[in-house]
Amino acid sequence: MTLSVRAAGAADEALWDAYVGRHEHATFFHRFGWSRVLRQAFGHQPHFLVAEEGGRLRGVLPLAEVRSYLFGRSLTSLPFCVYGGDLADDREAAGALREAACELAARMKVGALELRSTRDSGFGWPTKDLYYTFRKQLESDHDANLKAIPNRQRAMIRKGIAEGLRSEETADIKRLYRVYSESVRNLGTPVFARRYLEILQREFAGDCRLLMIADDDGDVAGVMSFYHRGEVLPYYGGSVARARDIKGCNHFMYWELMRRSVEEGVLGFDFGRSKRDTGPFSFKKNFGFEPSSLPYEYHLVTRDSVPNLSPSNPRYARLIDTWRRIPLPVANTIGPFLARSLG
Repeated sequence: MTLSVRAAGAADEALWDAYVGRHEHATFFHRFGWSRVLRQAFGHQPHFLVAEEGGRLRGVLPLAEVRSYLFGRSLTSLPFCVYGGDLADDREAAGALREAACELAARMKVGALELRSTRDSGFGWPTKDLYYTFRKQLESDHDANLKAIPNRQRAMIRKGIAEGLRSEETADIKRLYRVYSESVRNLGTPVFARRYLEILQREFAGDCRLLMIADDDGDVAGVMSFYHRGEVLPYYGGSVARARDIKGCNHFMYWELMRRSVEEGVLGFDFGRSKRDTGPFSFKKNFGFEPSSLPYEYHLVTRDSVPNLSPSNPRYARLIDTWRRIPLPVANTIGPFLARSLG
């Protein structure tokens, strides 16, 4: 029996997800359903690879190609996902998957192959020290979790409660999108189409849920969260402009997500990815979460340096400032066309 790598097809989905379900380093973004999400929402071509020996899976690597008029072509594991990379039984299987991915990248003549790894692989690929993740286990006691939050942030949660904010789970994507699209525009970033969020909700069903925060005048904040193996990850969220005048709005939202998750027995909390030395990075750290580096790995094909498409790149500052001033209806109309290239 020899180890081989091939493209995964629809018939492999059950075996793929079973493998992901038992691998210690698997994430929500390794699920096979992302192949459909990326194709349906953005038209990006998935290239999911499996390593097998004697009919037994020994590793998987989800990849997708992004073709952009703005940034060229790339092959990523996975675009629009904060985690990715290969999952394998051992170094031999991981190496075989990476070799096949490099060969695919060369045939496609992409700028670079990017693996959004959560840990150092030991393969010596170039990495980018930009992103960090924030994860920890919560206690089953609400008071213990509240006390674990530093005093200043804990005070902001209490101010949110005093402001009369309330949380509500909903299945209404339109409510979340109204809040999320305004928040993203205010940050100077093109927003995804609402259809993308609808596809996520449909594909991942009960593991993709919405939480809205409202006061007497309506919704002020909201977040779409992913659930995976006893852990919750708030992913697409934001707040409207008037939330700035409501003390503790965002603090209250994430506390409510923690509180509700604990009540369901979901004790893992993943605060997601942030760029170092940014406001979101400080917010999460000040909430009592320790940052952990994400060593994203790159294999350069036609590029001669690691790509930097981050909004923190100074070359995009003028574009971001201009986008913030675009009327929301206009931003929501043309934004999805641009956002599909920002994987």
